[in-house]
Amino acid sequence: MVSLGSSSAQAATSDPTPAATASATAACATDAATGCLQGTIKLPSGDPAVGIKLAIKGGNLDTTISTGADGKWSQAITVAGPYTITVDTTSIPDGAVLDSAAKNPATVTGALNKNTGFVFKIVGGTTAADGTTTQTPDTDTGTGITFDRFAQQFASGIRLGLLLALAAVGLSLIFGTTGLSNFAHGEQVTLGGLLAYLFANVLGLNLILAAIISVVICAATGYFQDALIWKPLRRRGIGTTQLMIVTIGLSIALQYTYQYFLGASTVRIDQANPVTVDLGPVTLSQQSLISMGIAVIVIALVGWVLVRTRIGRATRAVSDNPALAAASGIDVDRIIRLVWTSATALAGLSGVLLGLVLNGVNWQTGLQLLLLMFAAITLGGLGTAFGALAGAMIIGLVVELTNLVLPGDFKYATALVILILVLLVRPQGIFGRRERIG
Repeated sequence: MVSLGSSSAQAATSDPTPAATASATAACATDAATGCLQGTIKLPSGDPAVGIKLAIKGGNLDTTISTGADGKWSQAITVAGPYTITVDTTSIPDGAVLDSAAKNPATVTGALNKNTGFVFKIVGGTTAADGTTTQTPDTDTGTGITFDRFAQQFASGIRLGLLLALAAVGLSLIFGTTGLSNFAHGEQVTLGGLLAYLFANVLGLNLILAAIISVVICAATGYFQDALIWKPLRRRGIGTTQLMIVTIGLSIALQYTYQYFLGASTVRIDQANPVTVDLGPVTLSQQSLISMGIAVIVIALVGWVLVRTRIGRATRAVSDNPALAAASGIDVDRIIRLVWTSATALAGLSGVLLGLVLNGVNWQTGLQLLLLMFAAITLGGLGTAFGALAGAMIIGLVVELTNLVLPGDFKYATALVILILVLLVRPQGIFGRRERIG
């Protein structure tokens, strides 16, 4: 997980002392001609890392600054473009070292009239007699299980489960109403995050407005996908296997389209340095808390629509038996079109929120989540919206809690293990129903 720091409006001069950094607070105020590079560095204990030297080069700038008494660093820029930031590792105190996974030097893209944040993570280390410090293995792999670590990973699991549920519910509804496993659903998640980045940073729109426009555009892509691709193929009697192959091709085409136009690098929707909130042993960013709240509200609204409205009941009827629903006077094609529109809107919202929470989005974001989504809807029961919610929460918790004993991205392999076990023990999932064959 990326360590998130708080935002800073503090500026720095080329004087490397903390006092000089602190005295330049008013110098770094963003406007049409000025931008600000900033960040926060903390020691493994959580205390501010004071006097850490950083060399910044790019544009017309070549200077060295230091973190202030609060661990924050900041540098004003007058030229937009890439900047290289290098931490002087000799300025890190004994018993600590720059995380081996951190990029040093790091390259960030500064923009005028914006705060651009970057966080360097310092972890525990062991200092030898010759003065060299090596990273402590336990702080790198996270093998020590404590209550605080468990609480932090549990909260991260709830967060992942809620954001995963937004996309998984839509994927489950598509399967329930059409019988189609949509392998391109992950790219709708990616599209939401990338559109939010474009509207917020390239076009300079307000972040909330950028998110709303992104979700609306994602909903429109679902509408036109069904109108131009899926409905004509359904009318031609194309089988679900052939349709699934089409979704795989569409997924690959979209992935490389994103990469062609936006590149392979990770882009940040919110360029400001995230502000963290401590809730006992748990530390979450403000973006995480807001995103979790939005996810809860939207999921509750989807559940209410499915249970309490005529459209929701019609959707469940089509999911149960399309032929019987059509015989009852329900416009099946209209319901399927609505499901595609809603599902892609939910996926787009999931992409926006994930981009904010994970501090970035790239062309493969949705692909990396696709296995988790399929594991969630399989665990909960294929075609059931409430099953997808339950499955997503379980998958989110298991994936994050697995990080207590497994390093890095090995935790995502647990989703595949769960998928296999569910198919062996209870193929219909938690909320699924057994089907009689023959």
